[in-house]
Amino acid sequence: MTDRELQRHVEDALGWEPSIDAADIGVTVDNGVVTLRGDISQYPARVAAERVALGVYGVKAVANDLKVRLPGLYERTDSEIAQAAVNALQWNTVVPADRISVTVSGGWITLGGHVDSQYQREAATRAVRDLIGVRGLTNDIVVRPVLRAGDVQAKIEEAFKRSAEIDARRIAVTVRDSAVVLVGHVRSWAERQEAERVAWAAPGVTQVDDRLTVTP
Repeated sequence: MTDRELQRHVEDALGWEPSIDAADIGVTVDNGVVTLRGDISQYPARVAAERVALGVYGVKAVANDLKVRLPGLYERTDSEIAQAAVNALQWNTVVPADRISVTVSGGWITLGGHVDSQYQREAATRAVRDLIGVRGLTNDIVVRPVLRAGDVQAKIEEAFKRSAEIDARRIAVTVRDSAVVLVGHVRSWAERQEAERVAWAAPGVTQVDDRLTVTP
């Protein structure tokens, strides 16, 4: 597939996504690497655009240069955003809100603290990223698992074999303490993301070093 064809596929995928105004997004492709540029009105749209582009077959990586320019109607002070974020975390049944700190600067939220699993860490992101006034998000929450699996490597390999989206034969898994390393080849960026997600889901994992190469 040529870069021009890939560019057209990404543009079509963005146009098909209802949460995105594709007219605001410029797409360029260089050797399979997609760059997104433009001004958008909401941070969730920035996240969605990157997700959609990564899901297109043939995409090797995405550089997200989209800028969030909030309309006056959606402007909020940092104090208002921080209070809204704290409330959102407290209302979320998955997130241990008492272990998470929130700071806001220029509309950019930074989350700190520690949780028991990657699932809780990602849930904290989802809880606050769609709030009005948010321009960006940094998740510095540390995963400190309560339990460790006796054989994390075997559990991940078994999970890969169960997944219809992953070709387990092309991925090698190694584990040192609670850190997982993935090496091998995948057919798409979406498969790479799914392999990383499955590895993170294993009990006791605190780090995933994803060295997988996208080979369409």
